[in-house]
Amino acid sequence: MIRNIIFDVGDVLLSYRWFDMLTIDHGLSEERAELIAGHMFSSPYWGIMDLGTETEEEVLFHWSQSFPDEVDDMRWFIEHCDLMAVPRPAVWEAVHRLKEKGYHLYILSNYSHYLFSHHTDGRPFMADMDGMLVSYMIHRSKPDPFIYTALLEKYDLSAEESFFYDDRPENTAAAEALGIRTYTVPKTDQQALIDHINSTFLV
Repeated sequence: MIRNIIFDVGDVLLSYRWFDMLTIDHGLSEERAELIAGHMFSSPYWGIMDLGTETEEEVLFHWSQSFPDEVDDMRWFIEHCDLMAVPRPAVWEAVHRLKEKGYHLYILSNYSHYLFSHHTDGRPFMADMDGMLVSYMIHRSKPDPFIYTALLEKYDLSAEESFFYDDRPENTAAAEALGIRTYTVPKTDQQALIDHINSTFLV
């Protein structure tokens, strides 16, 4: 019997608009936006930010060494990160119905402290959560089994009574290996997530 439902944040509880942010809001060409995003998101330093072992400012310094012609745009992106997250109110309503039905709800996500706070502070879904573990808090990130086990131990949860929603197959596979049932959320199809919640837990 499932009692606990665990959610990733990005492309699950929130969508992202990094491309429109760089092109529409910042005025870059499509080609330069792809270049900037590619350098940032494929860089090991993005994952280091998630781990909380270096600050955004320290990461920007590293990027300035590797990408001196792009770092000003990278800094703009970080400083205007509020523009990146897109609400998913229909998902949040489904999450709230889960809470009303008596499920215990948790967040398990890879995020830096800075970005997590900017993307989640004041969001309605946060009030429905019974707890959370974010990578920056323990300097470990999914799909490392340690972070899943740490969440279970922190809140005294049974893996067999827990269900996990994440958009990355490697993250759901890691949870499955620990006995947590999962659903891999299609990145651009929030309705698939809502339908799964409705058909699995709200029938």
